[in-house]
Parts: sequence; structure tokens; C-alpha cells
Amino acid sequence: MSKKSNALMAFLAGAAAGAILGILYAPDKGSNTREKLSFQLDKYKKMLQAYLDDLMSGQETPLTSEAKSQGEKVVSEAKGKAQQLLNDVDELLEQIRGRNS
Repeated sequence: MSKKSNALMAFLAGAAAGAILGILYAPDKGSNTREKLSFQLDKYKKMLQAYLDDLMSGQETPLTSEAKSQGEKVVSEAKGKAQQLLNDVDELLEQIRGRNS
């Protein structure tokens, strides 16, 4: 994940934790607090379920686009390094063969 998506996830986690703590420490009756907490958790559950459904269906989301981009970058770098290694091996073989001749 990129720094941007990590920051977004950290922000969402912080917002959720802050909302829960704010509700728990608010001077209100327990039944009202539980109702508010239940409502907030249900809202976050629906958001996460929608995100999970998008991921499972293969639908593009900003996070999946970023992950795909990063994956392509890693594959491209690996191909480049593999090609460089092949070139180095070929060069070493030529040097060895040149000495044996």
C-alpha cells in the first residue's frame, strides 16, 4: 500500500476509535450510549462490507488501483533486475571462455 492509502486507513481507524471513545465517555444514559454505539458500528460495518464486496467482485477502487499499480511496478523492477543478472552471467561466461581459449 502507498503512504496515501496507509494514511487514509489510519485516519479512518482513528476516527472510528475517537467516535467510539467519545460516545462511551459522553454524559448520557447507558441505553442511549449503546444505541449510538450500535448505530455507528452498523454504519462502519456497512461501509466495510461495501468495500469488501467491491474487492471480491473485482471492481476498481482507489485502493485496488493503487495496489495494482504497485504490483506492476514491482514486477517491472524484478524483470529489469533479472535481465541485468542474465547479462552479468553472460558477461562472466564470456570472460571465463575467453581465458580458457
